[in-house]
Amino acid sequence: MSQEQNAAAQAGSESASGTLRRMEEGVCCDGPFPETRRADDAVVEAELSAFKALANEKRLAVVHALREGELCACELETVLDAPQSTVASHLRKLRDAGIVATRKEGKWTYYRIADTASLQLLDLAAALGEDR
Repeated sequence: MSQEQNAAAQAGSESASGTLRRMEEGVCCDGPFPETRRADDAVVEAELSAFKALANEKRLAVVHALREGELCACELETVLDAPQSTVASHLRKLRDAGIVATRKEGKWTYYRIADTASLQLLDLAAALGEDR
């Protein structure tokens, strides 16, 4: 096997650091590695938090229920047909991800969509799903 063939065979199974090393040496592609193409870790973490919060059937049901306006936690128990503790857990994940916001009125807590971007994301996901 020639040296070039051996290098090509190794490149197919090398680690990411090996690939980066080849790129730094100018052995890969037609130019330097575009450092600006690396994702910012904080941005990825924020996106991951939102997607994890939405990756649950019950939490999606909550978001859909809140499309038309705010609801009390007890109303969401009825929507989900689930006990208070389960609903509270789902609402906490959605709130922590910044998808829902709350307001207190006496002893009641009302939930609403925090930013319409969440609804736009769900609309986009639905459109992507229709294409399949």
